[in-house]
Amino acid sequence: MSGVANFVSGLRFPEAPRWHQDALWFVDYFQNAVFRADAAGKLTRIAEIAGTPGGLGFLPDGTPLVVSQREFMLYAIRPDGTLARHADLSTYARGAANELLVDHQGRAYVGHHGFDFFGKAAPQPSSLILVDEAGKVEEAADGLVFPNGTALTADGRTLIVAESFANRLTAFDVADDGRLSRKREWAALGDHTPDGICLDESGAVWLGSPVTGLFVRVAEGGMVLDTIEAGSGRWAVACALGGPDARTLYCLSAETTPETMPQGRSKGFIDTVRVEAAGAGLP
Repeated sequence: MSGVANFVSGLRFPEAPRWHQDALWFVDYFQNAVFRADAAGKLTRIAEIAGTPGGLGFLPDGTPLVVSQREFMLYAIRPDGTLARHADLSTYARGAANELLVDHQGRAYVGHHGFDFFGKAAPQPSSLILVDEAGKVEEAADGLVFPNGTALTADGRTLIVAESFANRLTAFDVADDGRLSRKREWAALGDHTPDGICLDESGAVWLGSPVTGLFVRVAEGGMVLDTIEAGSGRWAVACALGGPDARTLYCLSAETTPETMPQGRSKGFIDTVRVEAAGAGLP
């Protein structure tokens, strides 16, 4: 693993990184926008998202999907940057809609906070929402504690979700129709609070842990394999593996605090680290 290098600065709160078509896509919460960064870190503003953008993903034809957290909507982004409603999440989503994973069939898994996190309400159980290719919505799994980053193994058979406030990664079996079963603990994480996650070819998960300020590589069962510091005063928010050989880890972080973040006050960064194990699965 090589040293940390800056890729993009001048952001506010970057989230939901996705390597897609030779570029890094991500959202910035407090710029209310979806961005694309080319290999040199040059940014293109793709779309404006009212209601704070959340998770990001891509349909099989390449159309981007993005969550609007406060509108409880899943939008498709047209080529001209305008939005088309893909699904209404409001039947199930509470507090704020959150992370998104879109599989190779175009099915989308969306988490939600389950309570008014920004209003400092008491935590409540939450769930994962399944949106099929046609935009039909149903609840896929319940009893989750602040479901956040989500990943799908390369064979499409295991879905892993970060439960941020339970300090663990949780796994499900995935049926042919996308429905989930056999909920189980994949890794207990101690003090780490998992946010955005990705998988590598060895089967390990990279995760951002805002509270501990570390990007952590963990094996099933909870053994910590590697850690990378986000930087002094920064939250380690989310990460993605990409680049031509899928061995560049893009590390998204924010210089903020629990008090200033709900007010939209933060400085965001994307750094890169070269790693040995290439990315695998989704996102």
